[in-house]
Amino acid sequence: MTAWDDLTGQDAAIEALRSAAAEGSEAMTHSWLVTGPPGSGRSNLAYAFATELLGGATDPRVAAQVDARSHPDLAVLATDRVIISIDEVRHLVAQSQFSPSVAPYRVIVIEDADRMTERTSNVLLKALEEPPPRTVWILCAPNAADLIPTIRSRVRTVRLRVPTVAEVAALLERRDGIPADLAARAAREAQSHIGMAHRLATDQDARERRARSLDIALGVGSVSGAVLAADKLVAVATDDAKALTIERDQAEREAALRSLGIEPGGTVPPALRSQLKALEEDQKRRATRSVRDGIDRVLVDLTSLYRDILTVQLGAGVDLVNEAIRDRIEEAARASTPERMLAALDAIALARRRIEGNMPPAMALEAMLIAASGRVPALGSPA
Repeated sequence: MTAWDDLTGQDAAIEALRSAAAEGSEAMTHSWLVTGPPGSGRSNLAYAFATELLGGATDPRVAAQVDARSHPDLAVLATDRVIISIDEVRHLVAQSQFSPSVAPYRVIVIEDADRMTERTSNVLLKALEEPPPRTVWILCAPNAADLIPTIRSRVRTVRLRVPTVAEVAALLERRDGIPADLAARAAREAQSHIGMAHRLATDQDARERRARSLDIALGVGSVSGAVLAADKLVAVATDDAKALTIERDQAEREAALRSLGIEPGGTVPPALRSQLKALEEDQKRRATRSVRDGIDRVLVDLTSLYRDILTVQLGAGVDLVNEAIRDRIEEAARASTPERMLAALDAIALARRRIEGNMPPAMALEAMLIAASGRVPALGSPA
């Protein structure tokens, strides 16, 4: 097993980075940008490249350190918050000035680099313009256009493609030991998103929450039903977000208490309460982001539902994402029209824009479901 084995469907990108990492390669440069759609494996590719640069191809101990994010010459910035703060980037820039201690390079990985504001990006830009000779930056973002033009001009971009359902299913079987039928269903319903496919394959509750969101949408038949359904979908997304964060939050708190020398259940001295308060504030910000991500996952699932209905209506003869509920999809296709399904897909795109503009998610989902049910004209001007 190597660091590259967790990647699937990205042979061209792997070959480019492995060639660059070879000693004396002219393709090597000090800054890289890995782009690709959600779930394509951007961060996995970045860490596989980091492992190669740090010597992990020949030393399994180095690979283990990279996996644990504990290698002395590896710095990582990953955030669950809405934006990456300027102080976090300044700290990384300061670290980038040190020479590597044990490896050929000092490697710095920034996941979700698209979450940097312009002001924060300009701090990073200065480090990219005058890089130390043995420091390598690896940025990850969905699209190169998500970064400011001056940063794009100073990085070498590696683009990932969406892996096929078969490729993702094969990865789940090989890496996680998932049975073939469950792996194929998870990969299909995740629409080739590797992380989500893993979650659906290994978490029964996640599968049930996804099925419930589709059931709620299929049950909408009136304006009042759309209002009630929107509240239910927000609740599903919130429950999904809590399931992802509650265990992690508790583990972080326990680790923080141990590091401060406080026994579980013990009283926190007043002098140390500010540190725990800072942790709690970080967790609250992460919870907010997690709920927004959960709502977006619901919208992705509803997009697959309406697309499946449209596919049946048009007689396209292709595999459905939600093959497990084909009977209900065919029933919905008979009760609706292609025009209505196209309007529903447009309404989802509008709901996304409205939520990004800070409209309350329940209100945005209400409008989307009403449009999808055909009770009112599909689109109005964005709120």
